[in-house]
Amino acid sequence: NNENEWYQIHENIIRKSSNKYTAPSNNYGLIISLQLLRGDIEQVRRENPLIFSRGVAFTRKLGFPDVIMPGDIRNDLYLTLERGDFERGGKSVQKNIEVAMYVLYADGEILKDCISLGSGEPNLPEYRSFVLYHNNSPRWSEVIKLPIPIDRFRGSHLRFEFRHCSTKDKGEKKLFGFAFTPLMREDGTTLSDESHELYVYKCDENTTFSNHALYLGLPCCKDDFNSCPNIPSSLIFQRSTKETFWICTQLSSTKLTQNVDLLALLKWKAHPDRVMDILGRLRHVSGEEIVKFLQDILDTLFSILDDNTDKYGPLVFQSLVFIINLLRDSKYYHFRPVMDTYIQKHFAGALAYKELIRCLKWYMDRSAEVVRQDHIQEAMRALEYLFKFIVQSRILYSRATCGMEEEQFRTSIQELFQSIRFVLSLDSRNSETLIFTQAALLNSFPAIFDELLQMFTVQEVAEFVRGTLGSMPSTVHIGQSMDVVKLQSIARTVDSRLFSFPESRRILLPVVLHHIHLHLRQQKELLICSGILSSVFSIIKTSSLDTSVQEEMEMMVESLLEVLLQTLLSIMSKSQSQEAVRGQRCLQCTAEITGEYVSCLLSLLRQMTDIHFQRLMENFQSKDELKEFLLKILCVFRNLMKLSIFPRDWNVMRLLTSNILLTTAQQLAPALHKNFAETDFDFKVWNSYFSLAVLYINQPSLQLENLSLAKRKKILDKYGDMRVMMTYELFNLWQNLGENKIHFIPGMIGPFLGVTLVPQLEVRNIMIPIFHDMMDWEQRKNGNFKQVEAELIDKLDSLVSEGKGDENYRELFGLLLLEKIEQETWRETGISFVTSVTRLMERLLDYRDCMKGDETENKKIGCTVNLLNFYKSEINKEEMYIRYIHKLCDMHLQAENYTEAAFTLLLYW
Repeated sequence: NNENEWYQIHENIIRKSSNKYTAPSNNYGLIISLQLLRGDIEQVRRENPLIFSRGVAFTRKLGFPDVIMPGDIRNDLYLTLERGDFERGGKSVQKNIEVAMYVLYADGEILKDCISLGSGEPNLPEYRSFVLYHNNSPRWSEVIKLPIPIDRFRGSHLRFEFRHCSTKDKGEKKLFGFAFTPLMREDGTTLSDESHELYVYKCDENTTFSNHALYLGLPCCKDDFNSCPNIPSSLIFQRSTKETFWICTQLSSTKLTQNVDLLALLKWKAHPDRVMDILGRLRHVSGEEIVKFLQDILDTLFSILDDNTDKYGPLVFQSLVFIINLLRDSKYYHFRPVMDTYIQKHFAGALAYKELIRCLKWYMDRSAEVVRQDHIQEAMRALEYLFKFIVQSRILYSRATCGMEEEQFRTSIQELFQSIRFVLSLDSRNSETLIFTQAALLNSFPAIFDELLQMFTVQEVAEFVRGTLGSMPSTVHIGQSMDVVKLQSIARTVDSRLFSFPESRRILLPVVLHHIHLHLRQQKELLICSGILSSVFSIIKTSSLDTSVQEEMEMMVESLLEVLLQTLLSIMSKSQSQEAVRGQRCLQCTAEITGEYVSCLLSLLRQMTDIHFQRLMENFQSKDELKEFLLKILCVFRNLMKLSIFPRDWNVMRLLTSNILLTTAQQLAPALHKNFAETDFDFKVWNSYFSLAVLYINQPSLQLENLSLAKRKKILDKYGDMRVMMTYELFNLWQNLGENKIHFIPGMIGPFLGVTLVPQLEVRNIMIPIFHDMMDWEQRKNGNFKQVEAELIDKLDSLVSEGKGDENYRELFGLLLLEKIEQETWRETGISFVTSVTRLMERLLDYRDCMKGDETENKKIGCTVNLLNFYKSEINKEEMYIRYIHKLCDMHLQAENYTEAAFTLLLYW
């Protein structure tokens, strides 16, 4: 609505200041479409050739992109015409002011094609602003790009000419003043990125500016005036003290800088006597400037190093360390690829490796003596890129000299590793600074493996690493923070490319396992240790076809199996106590660690072969050791069955776990009847195995009858019915017990009965005959089988009431047992007992069906009376009889039959 507000039209629209502009009607508009293209310009051009066939304009970011790659040269000065304050000049009305701008070289020539008004438009030799009507304080806020060639930047200047445009004669424009500014200062730095208030000088329309030297000697702004105050007053151009002109500049250049210290470094040859001071001042240069001129700075540092290694070597090393650590800052981290590209494609310091190794070794050797170790720690943090420079430098030298001084290089690296081992072997318990130095070294250490692999064989690098990791103190009492750093370094070693080679793994695995074993023994840093173990198992699983893996597995079984079991038992006991005492948060933390270690144990057992199990059993020195091991592993397995380690819907993981446990149980079974049978019988071990087998067969995840046909088929195809396999193991072990079977009567009757009630025909066929065996052994010992009888009836009642068992089971139970009993001397009592049990099952099943269904109250009461009478008259089980008296009484009360309830209670008498 007011053209004087045009300079901030965008802000007004964004702020919705509708009183400052009039929105167009709905009939007017501009439709645009946007497409986001990822990658650098070459990649985008390759992948989208059709887009670039239509004359596309490229617009570079105003300022620098996030990453400036080596070879990406740019030199753009963005100039904003901000505002001006001018006098009326004796006129009654204000002027109509137009600004014309030119870029002039040192010789006064106007530079062609150095002014860009917008992307896609041709460059121009001049720029003319828009004109605001009768306004002596115009504001333009116009941005112009000046793509001035680097070789023309020094000595060039900008000239702004101010003209009044007549409203009567449209073509008449009268020159009344001008302003100017050089693009570079005397010290070689460019115009700073900020607003500049320029002086306005008076002139008239006849001024030709043919001799630019007449005004270039004048001050262009206040700063310029302060630096040269003694200017004669009798000059052609007089400054208009009441008029000023503002511009704002922003330089986007990879070759020109506004920093004096940086410029001094880049032009160090001009002042060779000041090199020491120049290098020392590099730390004062801002990070933005350093990353912007990264390639030029690095080239300069290595050229200074080549000029006088002895004199400048330590200072160049410090400067290089400073720059490398600058790129570790999150603000500049994305410039690391720039450094990588520089090292691979642009770095040319073939002799630099000698001085870099010497300085690095000198720093490490002094770590035992120096109190302040900041500079040593900085060097340790920069280790990765220092090695990149060392290796690339040696490659360049080797290429140039056909491999000369190879032996000297190898010796220097070996000596450097001796210094690394020396730093790590120092006792840092009483020195916090030394702890930080060691931590910095350990953090950086794994990053150098890939560089070393370019120069040494896999075995040689592995020996270097083993020696270094082996030099760390073995104790876990060096302090918690160092423990963590040490394990993190081992974790990164395991995750490195070096560890993926079988020949290096054979060398490194013992030292890795040694440190893990120590921490697990002490129950320290369990989460980090589990992460390392997970990585090791993943790598070994991937390489499982290699012959070397068998040796590695043997090493891991020997070092880890027992300590993993101990760790899991400890964690599980803590988990159960925390569940009772400390609440949910602790429980989640413990559950995470438990899951990690369960996975590690399963991975270890899964990759163990028959030979590994055989050697494991042979390695036990005594039966007591074997017994302790078996009790531990069986206890852990039972806890896995009881605790929900994995979420309920992780069916694949649960099935895999079951498969691993089954395989392991099959491998452990021979050890039982070989070492703990007959005269060496040990009840605790056998009972532990039987308890595990019972829990295993009853697992919800293995009850295939509850799954769809498709899922059932898939599981059977992959694993078979694991319940049946475990049942065979259970039966075979029972058969091997001999006379010792009597120790499990009546204790195992209930658990075994639970197994026979699993709705799987083969499981039932295998397990039901065991009850005949139990009756036989008790008959031999006591002359009757009353214990078996009592326990079987008691457990059957509770298990059927829980919903287990069916009519098929009742028939099969009677059929199998009667067939076995037929051949026994105690046939009559046996048949009588089995018949009673099958009739009991019939009544229990009827009772259960009545209670579940929608039967009438009378029918339910009738079933209960039948059962109650059976317990009293046929098998004389008083405690069961009393239990059902109470149940019958409750049913009468629920039906409000109070008299009947009272008479039911009288049955006690």
